[in-house]
Amino acid sequence: MKFSKYILVYILAVSCNTPQAVYDYDEKVNFTAINTYQIYPDLDTKLNQLDDQRIISILNEKLAQKGLNTSEDPKIYVNFYSSTYETPSRNTLGVGVGGSGRNVGVGVSGGIPLGGPETYLRLTLDFIDVENDALIWQAQVEGLFNNSSTPQKREESLRVMIEKALKGYPPKK
Repeated sequence: MKFSKYILVYILAVSCNTPQAVYDYDEKVNFTAINTYQIYPDLDTKLNQLDDQRIISILNEKLAQKGLNTSEDPKIYVNFYSSTYETPSRNTLGVGVGGSGRNVGVGVSGGIPLGGPETYLRLTLDFIDVENDALIWQAQVEGLFNNSSTPQKREESLRVMIEKALKGYPPKK
């Protein structure tokens, strides 16, 4: 019984920090016919050039695993862009003062935030039909992202996000 409590706590802790993804796609598109791609030529990602290079490298690796190859005459363009937002720290230290006397109770309490705000990265992947210049598939994934972390940690965070995003490609109709 003790062991199952620890597993439940671990699952809750891990699930809160995993990136969450949302997918959308054009139901009329035959995704099995798509086998070539190219990174969109005019990227405006809102990330630095090093993170752009990391994402392109990860995308090339993961899309090759899905059977897509880069081409000078692609069927789709792969575009990506990002935005960041901060949320206040959810960790607080509670302080309370209370008193009672003669059946009257009075209490005052408050929370002191611990740590700084948490930064989240929202990464959007677009697959654009080259022939029709139309969006055919999109994934949005967001997760915690530390701008001051090491290059290895940044790459690992981006890898997890892209793997989560590409889990929905090709879409299951």
